[in-house]
Amino acid sequence: MQRNYKTQMQAARMGIITSEMEVVAKKENIDPETLRGYIAEGKAIIPANIKHKAIDPEGLGSMLTTKVNVNLGISRDAKDYDKEIEKVNKTIELGAHAIMDLSSHGNTQPFRQKLVEESKVMLGTVPVYDAVIHYQRDLKDISGRDFVDVIRLHAEDGVDFVTLHCGINKKTMDQIKNEKRKMNIISRGGSLVFAWMSMTGEENPFYEYYDEILDICREYDVTISLGDACRPGCLADASDISQIDELVRLGELTQRAWDKDVQVMVEGPGHMPMDQIAANMKIQQSLCKGAPFYVLGPIVTDIAPGYDHITAAIGGAIAAQNGASFLCYVTPAEHLGLPNVEDTREGIIATKIAAHAADIANKLPKSRELDDQMADARRNLDWEAQFNIAMDPEKARTKRDEYKPENEDSCSMCGKFCSIRSMNKALEGEEIDIL
Repeated sequence: MQRNYKTQMQAARMGIITSEMEVVAKKENIDPETLRGYIAEGKAIIPANIKHKAIDPEGLGSMLTTKVNVNLGISRDAKDYDKEIEKVNKTIELGAHAIMDLSSHGNTQPFRQKLVEESKVMLGTVPVYDAVIHYQRDLKDISGRDFVDVIRLHAEDGVDFVTLHCGINKKTMDQIKNEKRKMNIISRGGSLVFAWMSMTGEENPFYEYYDEILDICREYDVTISLGDACRPGCLADASDISQIDELVRLGELTQRAWDKDVQVMVEGPGHMPMDQIAANMKIQQSLCKGAPFYVLGPIVTDIAPGYDHITAAIGGAIAAQNGASFLCYVTPAEHLGLPNVEDTREGIIATKIAAHAADIANKLPKSRELDDQMADARRNLDWEAQFNIAMDPEKARTKRDEYKPENEDSCSMCGKFCSIRSMNKALEGEEIDIL
């Protein structure tokens, strides 16, 4: 049937409940009409490019379950596309909701098209990365128009959302130079835009041509993820002038996108002390009028390389409890190198734990259902049921098998001293044999 609307937001504003809304409403256990209202306001989004036919749509919004994104892609030092496809498959198997292809080397388009063709999860990209590769020209030799054309290329390929660093401009350059941040700009895309502006003397093309970019996104129903070029890269830079000033501008750009029925999410802080996270989420909700918030972490301490999937999960749980909608996973390889398959697994599971914990705290429908089932399985010492319910069944089985217990109704930690075993027997009036 011919669509008489361009985007999910436009359909929602026309009173239309799309097939994607029906799917998402069922997953979220909410009324489709309620979801339509959220999308019409911009408080929820369904990133789904009209050319991504394989997608199983998901919704993002503070009233929906917290979603998890996984960053993948090759680099000059790690250019094995087969390995990246292996990561993609493992990512989907472990239940991630989105993939961002951050490839920065080689012929990226066939890989991107393969992801669109085969992947059922949302797919995002950062077009500024791809511009240098696509044109095979140094950054200073790329024109502002070239960047816009790459956005169109990604939209035509079927990408569901694009991260665009629209919020920095010439004023930002002066701030960065004068405020003397400890870590300057650590956003890869933001640093490229800053460098291009420095070398050419021109305004940020993503800001200058924003209205034209919105027209492209409207044509294909591509969601804009407003990138936070000035996100803090260390605790010392958290909540500083550069970060907040950019967030104010992102709020203005959010409204301009909504005026053209283009779906938007806003990206949020990287490194941040725990006591600042909740306030940052509330500031974003106010300045960006409730648009879904997409955060990296936040990473709550700077001194844990090799364990940053844990530091990010701590921050992610706090962020999602306070309004963040979308958590970008962080792996043990963060700050160190490209993650391998095992790093990817660890990052996804840590981030899913954070998202799930926040959903429980936010009392979303059925969010605690599996936890209650796990409690029943543990009370009954039903190991097989515990494995089936576990977020990572394979690891749960492996850990139990490392030290096989003498008795199957216990584990190697407590043996016959097991509290559950003792209580079950005591309540049944049975003798409790320890020795």
